[in-house]
Amino acid sequence: MSDLRVGITVPRKLVAEFLGTALLVAAVIGSGVMAQMLTRGVALQLLCNSIATGGALVAILLVFGPISGAHLNPAVTVCMAATRDVSARLAAGYIVVQIAGAIAGAALANTMFDRQVLELSTSVRHGFPLLFSEGVATFGLVGVVIAVGRTRASVAPFAVAAYIVAAYWFTSSTSFANPAVTIGRAFSDTFAGIRPADVPAFIVAQAIGAACGGVLFSWLVPLTARSTT
Repeated sequence: MSDLRVGITVPRKLVAEFLGTALLVAAVIGSGVMAQMLTRGVALQLLCNSIATGGALVAILLVFGPISGAHLNPAVTVCMAATRDVSARLAAGYIVVQIAGAIAGAALANTMFDRQVLELSTSVRHGFPLLFSEGVATFGLVGVVIAVGRTRASVAPFAVAAYIVAAYWFTSSTSFANPAVTIGRAFSDTFAGIRPADVPAFIVAQAIGAACGGVLFSWLVPLTARSTT
């Protein structure tokens, strides 16, 4: 994801990460609630949820990418800090506002659908298959961000969104693949929610997947392959 690096101050970058993550979580939760209201059958609900999330993600990445890089994800931010694409100090700020934005996004979605502004989810999501899925989903997401971002940055928003839509379906966890979004989804007792007690294990699995993906794809696609577009 490109960064114009001209006239973009740190406060603007932090606000962009906050807003982008908030809108992403609002799209995930809101589309899940709408799908439940308008359709029957879990498969159709998931289809609606994944398509809406993918569409929103493309738009969000295109809007905020030139400002902050549109990480919207602590796992991505840590990988970018490890490869020195962002400083450790800026990465720490990104992670704070991403988490805050995710919670704000949950509150936004809840309010739009006349629910309690913040509510704790009761959706149980635990067990090795789901945790393994989160590791795989985050591994793949980091791989897309690094590989496509270094070789064809202009199409990275579409590649990331396409991967997320697909991962909704090929992972048993429906691919949270994002620690901030995972935390945000714990504050909405809806189709897209996750019980707070299950959040720490999801984040650990995501961290392991991100670390593996960061190491492997940084080796597969070295910095010399970085696109100039």
